[in-house]
Amino acid sequence: MRFLSLILLLASPASLLHSQTAASKTLNVYPGAVPQALGHAAADRPTIDVYLPANNPTHSAVLVIPGGSYHEVVADREGAAPAQWLVQRGVAAFVLHYRVTPYRYPAPIADAQRAMRLLRSRADEFGFAPDHLGAWGFSAGGHVASVLATLFDNGVPASPDGIEHASDRPDFAILSYPVISMKPEIGHAGSRQNLLGPLPNPALVALLSAEDHVTPMSPPAFVFTTNDDDVVPSQNSTLYVAACQHAGVPVEFHMFEHGHHGVDLASQLPALHLWTTLLENWMQQNQWMATATQ
Repeated sequence: MRFLSLILLLASPASLLHSQTAASKTLNVYPGAVPQALGHAAADRPTIDVYLPANNPTHSAVLVIPGGSYHEVVADREGAAPAQWLVQRGVAAFVLHYRVTPYRYPAPIADAQRAMRLLRSRADEFGFAPDHLGAWGFSAGGHVASVLATLFDNGVPASPDGIEHASDRPDFAILSYPVISMKPEIGHAGSRQNLLGPLPNPALVALLSAEDHVTPMSPPAFVFTTNDDDVVPSQNSTLYVAACQHAGVPVEFHMFEHGHHGVDLASQLPALHLWTTLLENWMQQNQWMATATQ
């Protein structure tokens, strides 16, 4: 027993986390043909990895949207790890693998919108309430989440596809060092080019700059960034927060003084790892996560 205890103490937290919580299944975002597909490879078919807790006291769920500048999907540090973090706290998690380059708008956004509708339409199956489904995006995934939080609808009742009847609006949004704007003077050049091309249509730049589309109907938000992020300027976050305040949308904002871009959960960064505790407190206060029992 002493030897086993020593092994457990020496094992890294990340490896223990992975071993405790693995995806139970993978869903196709589009059960049939994928709209605007360029081929038939795995990268042409968006999927959702399903992580379900043993108990879900608040009947909550989160669609986790990894970053990657619309060039890749950082599915480990910004996908599986946050999903495992949620599941360990009694929240269902679903990691989205959306289409990226050579795909451009609207494919990545459409994949996320469809994923929200799909999950909400199957809420009973996965043990969460349809009005307790949030979106958590990192970096470019934060841009996807911010678009979900601003350019949503209540479903398409006339569609012959029952999944389209469900709303794609998240009930809350978590934005981690997010890209928010597509404007050249604010946003992230790589994300903008990968999503909209080298000469983007000004109308799409305006449409997909989420800071300009927050309304009183946008969901409550938790926003985390660092002041000296040299990849995605923290102004993206501050503009979104200001827009929430102007619209009367509840928002909690934390900007740490130092921290490089892409810190994910910051589990190995003592100066930053507090941010997930702040997120946990926020989710508990809003009854999207149960308070831990002592």
